[in-house]
Amino acid sequence: MVNTPPLHDVVILGGGLAGLTLAMQLKRREPDIDILVLERRAHPVPEAIHKIGESSVEIGAHYFDKVLGLGEHLRERQLRKFGFRFFFSEGRRDIDQVTEIGASRHLSVPSYQIDRGIFENFLAIEAQERGIRFVQTAMVRQVELTSAEPASQAPHQVVYEHLGTSHTVNARWIVDACGRAGLLKRKLNLAELNDHPAHAVWFRIKDRIHIDGWSDNTAWRARCDPQARWLSTNHLVGAGYWVWLIPLSSGSHSVGIVADPAIHPLATMDTFDKAMTWLEQYQPLLFDELDPKRDLLQDFAFFKRFSYGCKQVFSADRWALTGEAGLFLDPFYSPGSDFIAISNTYVTELIAMDRRGERLGARAQIFDQLFHSFYDSTMVLYQDQYPLFGDPEVLPVKVIWDYTYYWGVLAQFFFHQRLTDLSSLAALRSELAECQQINVLVQAFLRQWSLVSQKRNPAVMLDQAEIPWFAELNRSLNDDLDTEGFLARIRESHLRLKQLAGEIILRAQTDHPDLQAGELTALLPPTADAGSLSSGARMLPETVF
Repeated sequence: MVNTPPLHDVVILGGGLAGLTLAMQLKRREPDIDILVLERRAHPVPEAIHKIGESSVEIGAHYFDKVLGLGEHLRERQLRKFGFRFFFSEGRRDIDQVTEIGASRHLSVPSYQIDRGIFENFLAIEAQERGIRFVQTAMVRQVELTSAEPASQAPHQVVYEHLGTSHTVNARWIVDACGRAGLLKRKLNLAELNDHPAHAVWFRIKDRIHIDGWSDNTAWRARCDPQARWLSTNHLVGAGYWVWLIPLSSGSHSVGIVADPAIHPLATMDTFDKAMTWLEQYQPLLFDELDPKRDLLQDFAFFKRFSYGCKQVFSADRWALTGEAGLFLDPFYSPGSDFIAISNTYVTELIAMDRRGERLGARAQIFDQLFHSFYDSTMVLYQDQYPLFGDPEVLPVKVIWDYTYYWGVLAQFFFHQRLTDLSSLAALRSELAECQQINVLVQAFLRQWSLVSQKRNPAVMLDQAEIPWFAELNRSLNDDLDTEGFLARIRESHLRLKQLAGEIILRAQTDHPDLQAGELTALLPPTADAGSLSSGARMLPETVF
């Protein structure tokens, strides 16, 4: 008698953040769906030292809270983030005497610092309570894919080992969420290099790093309400690198150094002792904080080249890649959970379409192109930009631009559930293409500006909460828009980016009149070019120099 392998609607390879959240999103969308998640690690996973990627931003936080219904866990077991914060503190021990970028108070839309161990342990339990089969210590040994075109109903097949026994299952869909191991990526030869060769080292310390205590200057401390800078994703920045400080609800603190190898080679920081020596030179206040706590070190690791692409992530042949199994950008603005949210949303839509009997060919191709477009647009924020990270004149302007692009375009699509709305995307095609083009040119202009800037570093806080339009843009993500309102919102964002680009040119040319904007200026209408912005309302705050 031949035993027929059990058939599942979806088999997800990998039960980490990407795989478990996809399973939960699918189950919310399709309550009767049969999902099997195969996870290599044993649960519960360790807290604090489980995985990096602890900082979430607005899209990812909204996805966990509103799309998946996990808000109670986030509010009770994780830490609400006090936004991003940047200090131009290279070589300094007087943090109250350098330029700080950040908000003095919480903005409207929350985000969280997430202990990945606590979160993934919770997700595994929650997924099972929602009717998802979760098998831990499962080693995938073989994956056989079949074609869905023209009309094949033959299932895919997965062979895995669990507790010394081999198991074979069939699957209508296979989704690779196994992280950098990239099972389907290797099988299908989908790996793709990009032109962003940055590296990272990181470690966790079993203690809090209270950056607020790095100065006894009461006026400096009182800039923020609450006086809790330690809850921010703090960036200590310098030319060619940035250092992250991320608190975890388990009581530990995550520390990372991310660098351009052309300026700060990996060999100068690829052990804990080397990293400490490097910090002593470049970020001595952090060194002073960590040096007495060396015995509290919990882990240390590094990636030589953490960023990569992928030729294809969604297929009409009923397979997909999500999370780090597909693409990975850069941790500077913490986009990891955002791209999990976006990818999972496209995969969920494709599986729902398939269950309705709809053909997937064109839609899978369009979703794949859109996802790669979002990847490319976001990569521009990081690629070749590390040299200007230590520039206290240019980086604050770049941060405002990058947030405006993110909150005004990509986050609007996600919050208002328009990622899969092809009619709206078609109606906005020209505006979105021009936003993408202007972004590329602004990033190039920022690089040129930084080459000639004086890099003045006054003792001020550039308070994002005190920029009215900026705080309102963040708040606007919570609006409830119909289709016409959404189209108007993106068109407004398009015009806002043009005006802001014009102001950036004007700001730079005030000190450097010979700095040329070239093709960028040509894209701006007369109401937004540098010459016409000498009077009237401003988007950029007044210069402090």
